[in-house]
Amino acid sequence: MKQKLFSKDFTLVVIGQIISLFGNATVRFALPLYLLNLTGSSVLYGTVTACAFIPAILLSPVGGMIADRVNKRNIMVILDFVTAAVILAFSLLMDRGNLIVLAAVTLMILYGIAGAYQPSVQASIPALTSRENFMAANSVINTISSFSSLTGPVFGGIFYSAYGLRPVLLVCVACFALSAVMELFIHIPQQNQETGGGIWETAGKDIGESLRFIFTEKPVIAKCTMTVCGINLFLSAMLLVAMPYLITEVLAFQPARANRLYGMAQGLMAAGGLAGGICAGVFAGRLTVRKAGTILIVCGLCVFPMGIILLLSASAMVCYTVITLCCFVIMGLSTIFTVQMMSVLQRETPGNLIGKVISVILTLSMCAQPLGNAFYGILFELCEGVESAVVFFAGAVSLLIAVCSRKVFMDL
Repeated sequence: MKQKLFSKDFTLVVIGQIISLFGNATVRFALPLYLLNLTGSSVLYGTVTACAFIPAILLSPVGGMIADRVNKRNIMVILDFVTAAVILAFSLLMDRGNLIVLAAVTLMILYGIAGAYQPSVQASIPALTSRENFMAANSVINTISSFSSLTGPVFGGIFYSAYGLRPVLLVCVACFALSAVMELFIHIPQQNQETGGGIWETAGKDIGESLRFIFTEKPVIAKCTMTVCGINLFLSAMLLVAMPYLITEVLAFQPARANRLYGMAQGLMAAGGLAGGICAGVFAGRLTVRKAGTILIVCGLCVFPMGIILLLSASAMVCYTVITLCCFVIMGLSTIFTVQMMSVLQRETPGNLIGKVISVILTLSMCAQPLGNAFYGILFELCEGVESAVVFFAGAVSLLIAVCSRKVFMDL
């Protein structure tokens, strides 16, 4: 008998994710934008966001090791409460001391918590649903993430422009606290593992076991991970830095309007992710992993219209429209790609390794992001007035990586 997808516990995970990820998307939008508005510097923006990724990279393997040994529900509850406390502390201290340092430290803590949090969510899916539902379950989780990323920036852009940063932060505090309370009622079956030796010995053993599985037992997964690293370095990082910088600092919009338009652009990107997540669920039986390389090629091609419209120096609104539409398509396709990869990983990885392996792969994939953020922050500043050159460069390198990786996905 086929197990239904929306059991009580999976439904509670879904509801908790809706609330938590909305708060996450809102604070990740508002806080960096606040810094960019204060300084107007793409270098500072790229550097701060790059630094914010470092704790996520370091703590993701820790989250995976803990997820395989500690009840995943407890991890989610504790980290949501801690996130609420961190945001509340920042809102109380933001008028004192060096705001740039305080914002950077806060973002680093928040990204670090998210890095430790996500392996628990992904590792809980095999415990809450059957193998035939893996693709659908991942589609639901990614759709929720995209929906939250849609509503969070739109809400953040409107309320930040109207009321400032602090009221937005207080709403985020309420979201994380409510999510933690919701997650208290989840039951996730736990497969206990023995812990031999000290914490460092255990950590080394777990990471070594995960790397051996990825690079020796399943080398094709290692090749896919390296491809994702390249895309994160040259495409994802460019979009992350370019969107706020181009819309709020380069295109000729009034500051308040620019912030609202940036929020809408972030929302449209998330709508693309939402559409991609829905398509991944509806067409789960037809979306073979062998087509993943083609998806990445189309993502690379979608970058070039952005560069062309910037080069032609069209009106600010035309540039804005083309950029956001291209990002919509890229986000939708990348979400389909992510659902495919996560479903393959969950099917191919033994239950006792799932949390550790997912966290190691997330860590390896994220390593490229801070380098890319810092790189593009500097590159956009150096290429002031010819921002299209940076966009063309990102598109060309991303397309080359995608074309070269097609055979890797055919081998899955």
